[in-house]
Amino acid sequence: MKVTRICVLCLLAAAALLIAGCDSQMKDLRVQNRTQRKRIAELESELKTTQLQIDQLTRQLEAASGRSGIETDALQAQIAALQEDLEKKKTLIASMQQKLLEGGVPLPVELSTMLEDFARDKEMVTFDPQRGVVKFKSDLLFEPGSDHVAPAAVEAVKSLCDIMNSEQGSQFDIIIAGHTDDMPIAKAQTRREHPTNWHLSAHRAIAVLDIMADNKIAPTRMSVRGFGEYRPVEPNKPNKKGNPQNRRVEIYIVSAGT
Repeated sequence: MKVTRICVLCLLAAAALLIAGCDSQMKDLRVQNRTQRKRIAELESELKTTQLQIDQLTRQLEAASGRSGIETDALQAQIAALQEDLEKKKTLIASMQQKLLEGGVPLPVELSTMLEDFARDKEMVTFDPQRGVVKFKSDLLFEPGSDHVAPAAVEAVKSLCDIMNSEQGSQFDIIIAGHTDDMPIAKAQTRREHPTNWHLSAHRAIAVLDIMADNKIAPTRMSVRGFGEYRPVEPNKPNKKGNPQNRRVEIYIVSAGT
């Protein structure tokens, strides 16, 4: 009897330590994410400053046309150095934003299993358990060139909401990211609603958010991103012919407060 009590107490103590460890991990992650977001904001401010410097030097270079080669060479070298710095900062920001999207905390086994079963039953859905990403194929989720969610897709999003409102899912937040391929928007009517692929990707993410909000996902748990054509997962065909693989909506399951 005493041995049984000791075993139970040991199990309870181990569980308490595990929960405390998870709580500590989540708190540390939130601090890291706040620091990361602050650094991204600083870098974005630096990007704007650098771009203004490039624009100013470009105007000076245009005005210096016909002057000594030494002067124009110096201006061109300054512009090249600033452009290189600009690209490095853009790459760094993209990398930091991707890390924020991926959350950094493995999903509980129960939640990951539910999401795997959900994706297995839905033709339009895939799930990456390593990254905690549920991916919807836009060609099946939306009508062509539209942010109107197809009826079959609405039911799939509702099923996902049931999972995210479960005891396991409710501990996590949701980031909805829209993506397109590089095919330009051709129809004038479509362009009036979605002037660019960037607009279309953001509007599609918002359309999914609206359905999730209607299905009792708290607004405080959700945010949206629109990446347009700039985060392809596969090469687009030459001459802006696109690729269906790049037309997608990704839903990132991230730690609360990310």
